[in-house]
Amino acid sequence: MPRIARLVFFICITLSLLTTAASFAAEPINIGSRLELLVDDTLIDSRSEDVRFELHHPTPREVVFTYDKPWEGSGCGYQSIFKDGDKYRMYYKAWHLNVQEKKFGPANSNFTCYAESDDGIHWKRPDLGLFSFPPGSGNKDNNIVIGKAHRDWMKSAKPDPVHPAVFKDENPACPPDAKYKAILRSRGPHGLLALKSPDGIHWSLMSDKPVITKGAFDSENLAFWDPATKQYRAYWRYFTGGTTDEKNWKPSGLRDIRTATSDDFIHWSEPQDLKYGDAPPEQLYTNQIKPYYRAPHILVGFPTRYVERGWSKSMEQLPEYKHRKMRSSISNRYGMAITEGLFMTSRDGVNFKRWPEAFLRPGIERKDTWNYGHQYIAWQLVETKSDIEGAPDELSLYATEGYWTGEGSKLRRYTMRIDGFVSLNAPLKGGEITTKPITFTGKELKLNFSTSAAGGITVELQTSEGKPIEGFTAADCIELFGDTIARPVSWKKGTDVSSLAGKPVRLKIKLKDADLYSFKFE
Repeated sequence: MPRIARLVFFICITLSLLTTAASFAAEPINIGSRLELLVDDTLIDSRSEDVRFELHHPTPREVVFTYDKPWEGSGCGYQSIFKDGDKYRMYYKAWHLNVQEKKFGPANSNFTCYAESDDGIHWKRPDLGLFSFPPGSGNKDNNIVIGKAHRDWMKSAKPDPVHPAVFKDENPACPPDAKYKAILRSRGPHGLLALKSPDGIHWSLMSDKPVITKGAFDSENLAFWDPATKQYRAYWRYFTGGTTDEKNWKPSGLRDIRTATSDDFIHWSEPQDLKYGDAPPEQLYTNQIKPYYRAPHILVGFPTRYVERGWSKSMEQLPEYKHRKMRSSISNRYGMAITEGLFMTSRDGVNFKRWPEAFLRPGIERKDTWNYGHQYIAWQLVETKSDIEGAPDELSLYATEGYWTGEGSKLRRYTMRIDGFVSLNAPLKGGEITTKPITFTGKELKLNFSTSAAGGITVELQTSEGKPIEGFTAADCIELFGDTIARPVSWKKGTDVSSLAGKPVRLKIKLKDADLYSFKFE
C-alpha cells in the first residue's frame, strides 16, 4: 500500500475509533417514562442505509364547519381548537373578503367568534348575547366573543379581532380569572396584546399596551404555557428584511417566525429568530407551534408555506380561474399565490427540524382549493374517536378551504394515527437502528408501530458499550407484528424490564416492512 494511502487509512481508522469511543463514553440521555416520538435523530446513534425517516400525511375527511353567517364570510380562519374537559372549543376570525374588480368592497365582518363541539366533528355556534350584529341593531343572537366594541378597553390601542390565538392555560399557578388566555394583534400601538378570561367567553386586557412589539404580526401570532420549561412561549410573524413598525410598513426578505419566553405573560425576553438546520429558506405564513400533548418536551408545528408561482398555463388551469384573475386585479399575488401545510419539530423552541416536503398538499383540484389561504392548518390538533368500529382514537386536525370565494369559507377535518407524523421505516429486506445510551423508569417497553403481514420488529437491549444484555437479546425477543398504538415488547422471559431501570442501555431495533412511530417505557 502506498505511503499516502496508508496514512489516509490510518487517519480514517483513528477517527472511527475516536467517534465510537466518544459515543460509548457519552452521558446517557434520561428519558424516564416519557413518550419519545421518532421525528428526529436526537436519540439515534446509528441506522442502516435501508432505514429512513418517513413523513406521513393526514387523510381528508368531511367539511365540519361553513362560515356563512352574516357576521362571518369568505376570509374566516386562524382557528384555535382544543379539548377542554368533555368539550371541544374553537375560536376563529370572522372576516369577509368582498372581492371586486381592482378593489375590495365594504364588509362588516371583523370579529373573533366561538364555537363548540362534543366530538370534534359536529360543531355549533352558541348565542352568546355579547355583541350586536349588525352593529347598533340590538340583535345579540350570535357567537361573537371579541368585537370592535372591545376597543373601549383602552383609548390608545386598536385591538384587531381577526388575528386571534386562544388557549387554556395549563400553568398550575394560573389564577382563576386568567384560566383562558389569548394573543391579539394591535393595529396601534404596534404589537401584540395579552388577554385573559375566567371562562373563555368574557375577555379583558392584561396590560393596557402591547406586550410584544418587535415584529410584523400580520399573521396568526400565538402563545402558550410550556410545561417542559415551565414558562410561557410566544411565536409570531416577522420579516427578515425591511421595516415593519407602527410608522413604516416596508417589509422585504422572507416571511418568518420569531419567539420569546415569559414568566408572567406580560414581560417577555428578547426575541430569537427560529433556525431550521439545512431546510431551505422559505416563506412561512403561520407557525401553529405547541407542545405535543403526549410528549410535551417536543414542540410540533404546522406552518403554512406561501408560494408565488407566477402566471403560467398550469396556473390558468387551476380551479376558479376567472375569480383568480379578478383577485389579481387588486394585487397580483392574491390570484397567483398558493399555500400548503408543512411539519416541523423542536426540542428547545428555537432550533427546528422542518420537513421540506409538504405535510398537507392542496390535494386534488376542485372548487375552493389551490389558492392563497387554502390549507392553513388550525392551531392545533385534538384526539377524536375513530369511525371505524374497534379502532383506537385518532388525531384530528383542521384546515381552511373556500378562501376568497362565495359567501363563506370552510373548515375541513383531516385524520391520522396517534403519534403518526413521522416513522422510522424499513423495507421487507430489513434494516436496523441503535439508540444512544439512555436511562429509563418503568416496567415495560411499549411501541407504536405498523407492519405488513410478512413484516416484523425485534428489540435487543444492550449495555452502553453495545454488548447484548442476557435475557434481552434479539434472539430472545418475540417478534412483534401488527398495527397498534401501544404494544409491550416481550422476550422469552416476559415483558418486565424493571431490572434495568436507571441503568444506561441502548435499544437495537430491527425492522422489516415496518414503521415505528414512537416508544415509551412505562
